[in-house]
Amino acid sequence: MQSPATNLTTYFMPKANAFYAQSGGVTPVINASACGVIETAATYKQQINKVFAGRNGIIGALREDLIDTSKESKKAIRGLMTTPAGAFGSCRYKLRNLEENRAEYQRLIDVFKAHNIRYFFYNGGGDSADTCLKVSQLSELLDYPLQAIHIPKTIDNDLAFTDSCPGFGSVAKYIAVSTKEAALDVKSMCETSTKVFILEVMGRHAGWIAGSAGLAADKAGDAPHIILFPEVAFDEARFLAKVKNTVDAQGYCVIVASEGTQTADGRFLSDSGIRDAFGHAQLGGVAPMLAHLIHGHLGYKYHWAVADYLQRAARHIASQTDVTQAYAVGKAAVEMAVAGKNALMPCIVRAKGERYRWTVGEAPLAKVANREKRLPKSFISRDGFGITPTARRYFEPLIRGEAYPHYSRGLPVYTSLKNLSVPRKLSDGFDY
Repeated sequence: MQSPATNLTTYFMPKANAFYAQSGGVTPVINASACGVIETAATYKQQINKVFAGRNGIIGALREDLIDTSKESKKAIRGLMTTPAGAFGSCRYKLRNLEENRAEYQRLIDVFKAHNIRYFFYNGGGDSADTCLKVSQLSELLDYPLQAIHIPKTIDNDLAFTDSCPGFGSVAKYIAVSTKEAALDVKSMCETSTKVFILEVMGRHAGWIAGSAGLAADKAGDAPHIILFPEVAFDEARFLAKVKNTVDAQGYCVIVASEGTQTADGRFLSDSGIRDAFGHAQLGGVAPMLAHLIHGHLGYKYHWAVADYLQRAARHIASQTDVTQAYAVGKAAVEMAVAGKNALMPCIVRAKGERYRWTVGEAPLAKVANREKRLPKSFISRDGFGITPTARRYFEPLIRGEAYPHYSRGLPVYTSLKNLSVPRKLSDGFDY
């Protein structure tokens, strides 16, 4: 692995404070990006005074609920490298267009002015990139100098213009390990007990996480025997036939199903009918549905599990590659901002060649926001139920290396910040 290096010419502007916030679903390594931002900002003493974190994402700015990270010890900030979840709180909140709700943007400017904030770092996925893009436009639209940089994060690995997304490598590692271990359990019991095990994983429209489970197989016949991708239309008859043939040949069948598995007409098998703040369907429940389908048609005894929050909270088994990249994009975001850059996202660039090497590049937010990068067809096997050697070559480097946290009394030790509030300067409240 090649350590990323950035050669930026320092952009001189009056010393100001920075705002950092976490957005969307958290990951095992999002706090490593926070550490990258805070530690790097401390090296730019001529440009950045303090880093204020938004309590619960962008709504921390709207509420003027800011956390003074300078009140934390260096040891506590460094401890973020091995701590899962969002240390400052996250949110799912969609900023409307300026024309729709100018008051929201004026509120941001009022808070930024009150606290001399001129650097904005938003750590999130595709929807968060959209929020950051809108904030980046405030400099011109409302005549307020501001550098806004989006820091990539998503376990779904579906952001455009980056080879991989911080958060994905660790989740991929967790899913591959869990698949391998569960498969050994089922294999040992299949003669007289369970014959089918189903693991449901996250992934609304892109099958990156589901595909990573394929790393658990060392040779033909190994689990997972069936992977269900959002990119491949679910065919009940083909699926049941594959299950039966696998049990006949191997004695058992392990299935990894993406929550975004859907039929040819685009209907999610697990659509609950509930929508989040961004209009996305809340998914979950494809595993039990498939289990009942199999039992009803084939009569096999089954077990199923939903990885759910476990997969994105499993810092104890994080990928070292992922941790390193998460820190690197946080560091690069600060370097871009102090160089006077705006409306960009630092991204991971994979070098060509057999040996895995990477650097940090930059991508325009206008081309990142609200876009999803789906699993390429070249990654999916011809029968639609597995991954190809091309996919394996892509996935394998991303899960390499162990970055274990410190353990005490048999449990990992995670950092708990004081998260002290910055005194409010605005007397009025704001109904966001």
